[in-house]
Amino acid sequence: MSIRNVLPLSATHLVRDNCLCLHVQRAARGLARRFDDVFRPLGLTHGQFSLLMSLNRPEPPTIGSVAALLAMDRTTLTAALKPLERRKLLKVSIDTEDKRSRRLAITSAGRTLLAKAFPLWTRTHAEIEQLISRGKADDLREALRSLA
Repeated sequence: MSIRNVLPLSATHLVRDNCLCLHVQRAARGLARRFDDVFRPLGLTHGQFSLLMSLNRPEPPTIGSVAALLAMDRTTLTAALKPLERRKLLKVSIDTEDKRSRRLAITSAGRTLLAKAFPLWTRTHAEIEQLISRGKADDLREALRSLA
């Protein structure tokens, strides 16, 4: 290997210290672990909580609309639905107006579990916001929305 093909350590440090993707991924993993720990007694992950919360609406949404909301591809979402469906926390049904489409409905058991999880989310979320400089959580949310 030619010495000219080797990046200097300073390049590694530049990426480590400045890469937005790296910092967002690290923060996301830390937040995910925190919420996973909080939801573990309920047998939920942070992703499952978000998925169930996305179904908490008057009309069952389509898989496509939930995938878009959660920024997931449909295949990944379909795989994530399986354990929740086995636990009878949600129901997947054929859309009556478009037989190619599927609708997702949260079940009574899913609503009960979500009601138990929500206070845990509320408390943990408030704790996390306290770690962010005063008034900066809204700025952070806005910046993240602009990237999404």
